[in-house]
Amino acid sequence: MQVKLTKAIVERTKPETADLFLWDTEMPGFGLKITPAGRRVYVAQYRSNGQSRRMTVGRHGVLTIDEARERAKGKLAEATLGGNPAAERQQARHGPTVSDLAERYLAEHATEKKKASSAREDSRLIETIVKPALGGRKAHEITRPDITKLHHDLRQTPYQANRVLALLRKMFNLAEKWGLRPDGTNPCRHVEKYREQKRRRFLSPEELARLGAALQAAGEKEPPQALAAIRLLLLTGARLGEILTCKWSYVDLEQSALVLPDSKTGFKSIPLSAPAREVIECLPTIEGNPYIIHGHREGGHFVGLQAVWERIRAAAGIPDARLHDLRHSYASVGAAASLGLPVIGALLGHREASTTQRYAHLAADPLKAAADLIAGKIDEALRRQPKKFRRVK
Repeated sequence: MQVKLTKAIVERTKPETADLFLWDTEMPGFGLKITPAGRRVYVAQYRSNGQSRRMTVGRHGVLTIDEARERAKGKLAEATLGGNPAAERQQARHGPTVSDLAERYLAEHATEKKKASSAREDSRLIETIVKPALGGRKAHEITRPDITKLHHDLRQTPYQANRVLALLRKMFNLAEKWGLRPDGTNPCRHVEKYREQKRRRFLSPEELARLGAALQAAGEKEPPQALAAIRLLLLTGARLGEILTCKWSYVDLEQSALVLPDSKTGFKSIPLSAPAREVIECLPTIEGNPYIIHGHREGGHFVGLQAVWERIRAAAGIPDARLHDLRHSYASVGAAASLGLPVIGALLGHREASTTQRYAHLAADPLKAAADLIAGKIDEALRRQPKKFRRVK
């Protein structure tokens, strides 16, 4: 039935045994549905891809007829431009939650395109932070204030707060790519990271001497492979994971190098100095165990180095030194010897040293000499007799 919809018509028309539709003569496509129970609902009807579509605009009483007409006008205009507001509403209602988006991110992006350790860290952040805070919300509903609040709630751990922000930014970028949110709506845009204090701790020559004495004294107390791992971290500048997961098949004594098929920065060759070679040549090979730093579990590498290191650093009087600071110390000795940052960057395998890496075939001998020089100085410091010191309790 076509009538000019007014408040009086809407309220006075009586229900029938089936749904009754009153179509407005003033605005084609806008109408009122009256159910047999007397419920009055404003609707909008349009065509999309050759098919007739109908969507609810709102209930009479909640909306006035003027408000309903204005809302319907927007929906009909959207349909005229090629949209399908009914389908979009249905999709929004049944769209994925942030938890669903996170699971898809892990399955289709993190697991496939990131290193296993990075994927595990993403999974940890998702399970412990993202899901508890946002998991039950629809992915398309998340706004910048939601992200800002979560980031602010993590302000006591700024490094972690920034990692969560970076993770969410990538997740919502993919949500746009996968059609789960409109382009350009990433809610992480303009949310600023917290300033991170980069730690630059390295050991002085005197501290190295005390560390050398502590390593010597611990020879009968600590697992020898753990002490060897600490020495290798110092003498190569390698990352902790690179030493602990290094296999005998990666050791090339002929070329004096650890040839890692994969690392944080991909394929990597770590030059072995004479002191580093000596440490490796003294390591036992365990039948059935492929790792140079073997563990107590059959076929596994050593675990629990942090506990050993805490005892060693306490004995050496350097309680604030981290295992990663041994890598910093390697670089600092090289810098003090005026080797130049490009050479040091190449020795450490920094990704930003890409220019130097292009000439790796020309720089092989200088790198070997640099590795010998650095490790030689560290080895010399480790063998020095330290001054007596007072241990802080």
